[in-house]
Amino acid sequence: MDLNADLGEGFGIWRLGDDEALLDLITSANIACGFHGGDASTMHRVCAAAAERGVSVGAQVGYRDLAGFGRRHIAYGFSELRDETIYQLGALDAFCRLFRTRVRYLKPHGALYHAAACDEAQAAALVAAVNGYDHELPVLCPPGSVLAQLAVGAGLRVVAEGFADRNYLPNGQLVPRGAPDALITDPDQVANRAVRMATERTVVAVDGSVVPCPVESICLHGDTPGAVRCAELVRAALIDAGVTLSPFA
Repeated sequence: MDLNADLGEGFGIWRLGDDEALLDLITSANIACGFHGGDASTMHRVCAAAAERGVSVGAQVGYRDLAGFGRRHIAYGFSELRDETIYQLGALDAFCRLFRTRVRYLKPHGALYHAAACDEAQAAALVAAVNGYDHELPVLCPPGSVLAQLAVGAGLRVVAEGFADRNYLPNGQLVPRGAPDALITDPDQVANRAVRMATERTVVAVDGSVVPCPVESICLHGDTPGAVRCAELVRAALIDAGVTLSPFA
């Protein structure tokens, strides 16, 4: 099982989360590319730290929305979203090259993540960007989503992702961010959910029903309160359960 986290989401003088501490615990790092969060210096720093630890780097691409942290939907046209995605991939890849590594996968962020899960036009723009930039890049996204279907149809590798620190609806989708029960902040509960995802391939939804969750990677949000403690417990619980942790890319 892969364990990933969203990193490098600070900007300028603002730091969001403890990137270095999380890099000691995860196997893949979704690094912000400067649109929803991050900047050149942050990308440089986090890519260097990831390379030093042997952590795989993925491009966490988002809407051009620093003020809204990429969590506000934007009605992009196909070509504009495709081109801005390629722009973000190239920016992060440049910093990876400094440390003899490269971007190894793509993951959409925030509102783009949710839009691409159900909006064919936005999903198609992401698929076109990956196809044009590097056909070998895997796409990290929700299992069964529109993005997953279009990516498979284009011959791309799809890696299904689950969220140990987010609640799920009975239909398998995430509880919307604006809902009071969207996030799970109890580290023990997060760890238990991660083990269930890894060993049983299921998750318990907010109504108590058991939902299939066939994932290859589990995400922890770097901006969640107590993210480092959650990651420590998740990593330990997975290893205790006999789960081998390794990057998918």
